[in-house]
Amino acid sequence: MRIVAMIMAGGEGTRLSVLSEKRAKPSVPFAGKFRIIDFTLSNCVNSGIFDVAVLTQYRPHSLNSHIGNGKPWDLDRSQGGVQLLQPYQGRRDESWYKGTADAVYQNLNYIRERRADVVVLLSGDHIYKMDYSAMVDFHQRRRADLTVAVMHVPLDETDRFGIMTVDDTQRVVEFTEKPKNRDKGTLASMGIYVFSADALMRRLGEGGEGSPRIDFGKHVIPAMITQDKVFAYPFEGYWVDVGTIQSYWETSMELLDSRNTLKLYDPEWVVHTRSEERPPAKFGPQSQVVQSMICNGAIVRGRVERSVLSPGVYVSPGALVRDSVVMNDVWIGPGAVLDRVIVDKNVVVGAGVRLGYGDDLTVPNKQEPEKLNTGVTVVGKGAHLPSNINIGRNVVINADRDEEHFPGGEVASGETI
Repeated sequence: MRIVAMIMAGGEGTRLSVLSEKRAKPSVPFAGKFRIIDFTLSNCVNSGIFDVAVLTQYRPHSLNSHIGNGKPWDLDRSQGGVQLLQPYQGRRDESWYKGTADAVYQNLNYIRERRADVVVLLSGDHIYKMDYSAMVDFHQRRRADLTVAVMHVPLDETDRFGIMTVDDTQRVVEFTEKPKNRDKGTLASMGIYVFSADALMRRLGEGGEGSPRIDFGKHVIPAMITQDKVFAYPFEGYWVDVGTIQSYWETSMELLDSRNTLKLYDPEWVVHTRSEERPPAKFGPQSQVVQSMICNGAIVRGRVERSVLSPGVYVSPGALVRDSVVMNDVWIGPGAVLDRVIVDKNVVVGAGVRLGYGDDLTVPNKQEPEKLNTGVTVVGKGAHLPSNINIGRNVVINADRDEEHFPGGEVASGETI
């Protein structure tokens, strides 16, 4: 049986605000030295799947550079391995991907050339560990055309997911994409699909121009439920969609809890990544570190509480970093205070800056109220924050902002620079 995996990694990730302004969402750094897509790629190789296509579109350069030839994941193979598939303008109707199903439709040749029997379709922007081979076995035993991984979610979150209704045999009898009413149950699609290759190519290829093959959740799966054998595969492990600023921040903070079930360094299920060689972290005589993750190459001379520091972060004497995520090569000046913030790469935080300042966490960002409304302030890549300014809650500092963008001594909560 020949299995191929196709990873959807072309999403713009607009809900991540400035974190995905210059990169695709799957290449956003996570947990210090990893990228979000590392978890899906590692699941593939740990499940014995070594034919992997990554479908990219939006700002793919960071993702292409990170994956490269696939060597860190043992995917640099003469037979199989990883391929990065980007949309192209062809002689027929190829163009930018219109949705998830259209992206696969435009790359059906990848499936044909590998003579695949089973296609595992995955998202590149979820944090989880899963043995796909167990799901493929379930799919084969049921003689299914499509198997969808599902898990129960809180009732008040069901409007964010596709909700499944199943019978006693786990066969899906109804699928409702992001239901407005809460009477469809709590069994949510995880965006992880196992297709029989014949069924996938048949459903995507039928109908001709104008056929409903744009999105799996909206078009393909509802149609298949009435015509094919579609089953739900229950998953009970750790899984989270870090597609919003709040979920990204919360998931990062959960990593620091000893009760967290996502083990990043489990030898039985290694999460592989392309990591640059850096010397061990250094800690000055006045440094204090409490319940934090400090990566190689970081230098801590101040105090760090419940935070994640990526490689190359420098914390000056007298500085305090609390409840924050700080990405690669950020310089934090003397006496600066960072509280409940996410700071992207190559940012300079001047001396005495108070970043994430004030007690009112509920003043939403004026430009992006639906994305920043829980008190988390976000600083884009390469910004330089001048010394001794106060920056409030739910603030967005866009990438590459420099000192001239901060004419006053304060940035009020909810503002965007």
